Amino acid sequence: MPNAQAVKQPPAAKRHRKKVVDKMKAARTKPGVRRLCRRGGVKRISGLVYEEARIVYRKFLGDVLKDTATMVEFGKRKTATPMDVVYALKRQGRTLHGFGG
Repeated sequence: MPNAQAVKQPPAAKRHRKKVVDKMKAARTKPGVRRLCRRGGVKRISGLVYEEARIVYRKFLGDVLKDTATMVEFGKRKTATPMDVVYALKRQGRTLHGFGG
């Protein structure tokens, strides 16, 4: 029978939780919108464009993520693959080259 004293065990490893990060960070700030516009070839941006760009970007990303989630559910998986995003974009008529499929 073990000793009456409690045996002290080392503490169990603590699991790290992923921080909730705003995935729309690129379009949230003024410089983020400016970078997206620069990538699209825009030289000069009116002050009224920033809010409109945020709205359009949020709608576009929401539609793509919704279709991607549909692809993942259909495949009975929990992890989205790059091909899920490619198929979601293709479904919307925006073919993405260079990722197979």
